[in-house]
Amino acid sequence: QVQLVESGGGLVQAGGSLRLSCAASGHTINMYYMGWFRQAPGKEREFVAAISWSGGATYYADSVKGRLAISRDNAKNTVYLQMNNLKPEDTAVYYCAVDTHPYGLGSIAGYKYEKKYDFWGQGTQVTVSS
Repeated sequence: QVQLVESGGGLVQAGGSLRLSCAASGHTINMYYMGWFRQAPGKEREFVAAISWSGGATYYADSVKGRLAISRDNAKNTVYLQMNNLKPEDTAVYYCAVDTHPYGLGSIAGYKYEKKYDFWGQGTQVTVSS
């Protein structure tokens, strides 16, 4: 079992930046695909970004391309989400998730679906003021 803990959320003005971290424990994640999702008030949870086990491939929702960047440090068992040029519509609880199938399964585009993931963190709140 993999435990995930997100951190780095907070309140920021529009145009600002934040870096979210997702620290894993219980098992090394260096063979696993990871993803970030978010849920805004009154809306369903939606995909944000995914990264392959090596970090060599990434995939983003159209709404965040060019502004958010997913990365990972397998030595630290941690995945990151760098968030730049934040907008009020980015306000949400951000969750990280892990697919524990070694080296992933299928194309990275498939990782936009929640069903690909086995374990989830509790989330971290990001609030962007206008």
